[in-house]
Amino acid sequence: MTTAAYIHLPFCRRRCFYCDFPITVVGESPTLRESLIQEYVAALCQEIAQTPAEPLPLQTIFFGGGTPSLVLPQYIGQLLEVLDRQIGIALGAEISMEMDPGTFDREQLQGYLKVGVNRVSLGVQAFDDELLRVCGRSHNVADVEGAVAMIDRAGVENWSMDLISGLPQQSLADWQFALERAIALNPPHLSIYDLIIEPKTVFSKRYQPEAAPLPTQEQAAAAYRLAHDMLTAAGYEHYEISNYALGGFACRHNQVYWRNQPYYGFGMGATSYLGHRRFSRPRTRREYYQWLQTLPAGLNQVNPDSLWDRWLETLMLGLRLKDGLSFTALAAEFPRSWVEALQAAAAKVSPERLCLTGDRLHLTQPEGFLVANHVIVTLWEALEGSVFHQQEGQPLPIH
Repeated sequence: MTTAAYIHLPFCRRRCFYCDFPITVVGESPTLRESLIQEYVAALCQEIAQTPAEPLPLQTIFFGGGTPSLVLPQYIGQLLEVLDRQIGIALGAEISMEMDPGTFDREQLQGYLKVGVNRVSLGVQAFDDELLRVCGRSHNVADVEGAVAMIDRAGVENWSMDLISGLPQQSLADWQFALERAIALNPPHLSIYDLIIEPKTVFSKRYQPEAAPLPTQEQAAAAYRLAHDMLTAAGYEHYEISNYALGGFACRHNQVYWRNQPYYGFGMGATSYLGHRRFSRPRTRREYYQWLQTLPAGLNQVNPDSLWDRWLETLMLGLRLKDGLSFTALAAEFPRSWVEALQAAAAKVSPERLCLTGDRLHLTQPEGFLVANHVIVTLWEALEGSVFHQQEGQPLPIH
């Protein structure tokens, strides 16, 4: 049953230099922004209203972007009302919203909380004004401190902070300073992302991966280990490759993705996973509005994942979590011969990277997490020539 929903709000004042997300740049004009947001929210409501509801209400909702905090509380409330009317929202549902420092004030934050938002994801990225400028961010460190103070005064208990390591010209000492500042602010949750140079971004035109001023692979690994050591020493659980949480504050919504469970997706560029079908919406507003005119037929244009596809996705996503995979749970969904082949393949991987602990298979911390992609590819390659794969009759994609 589907109990999670992602809503994409694409508006940004500018595009960050590392960003390849589907966004709409609105600059600093409140009039332009308001007009575009009104039109887009109306389209979102149309899409949600045409979604066949399942029996269970939503347990998690995530407003991502873009910069959702450019959208006023009245529109967030409107979207939540439509979601509740069409699908239902459970009491105690986790309702998260991405917010950027410098894009909201105390009154606006109170407005989000009043309409139902109860978890804030704050896009900090760095604690250095020069690094923020190099990244094309529109806020500074003073904005970060002001945003955290507002969150604290508003009594928001469940909030997260995003940081990026491996930025241009960022030394290990710079990274240690950022972690120290983050820990001092005591967010219940931290997401730590290593910079990835995506095609067609400003950074892709300026830099080559692992070439100065970007860090080498060894330097990036040192930054990852440093974050793990400092944050776990401060009481955070490293519960997913890029995520840390104090007790009880792991993100419920994102765990839906990592456990390969179904979820709704709404808005331009958003992806849904319903009935073992994955499909995404167009990445521009114009194409998204045109796509809306094809509903409900447009929702049926993607073939369902095969059992083999689901097997690969489950392995890849589940191993991102500290708890890893349960062989018992895998055997309840997939052929036992596949699970036995996985156990045999896993036994050949170094225990310094991958552990078989009772019923569970999980990566070690931090070394296994560091080489997660390599371990997963190793497992896939070991499974590729097995009998069960030959019987499935499908090529095994290696990424």
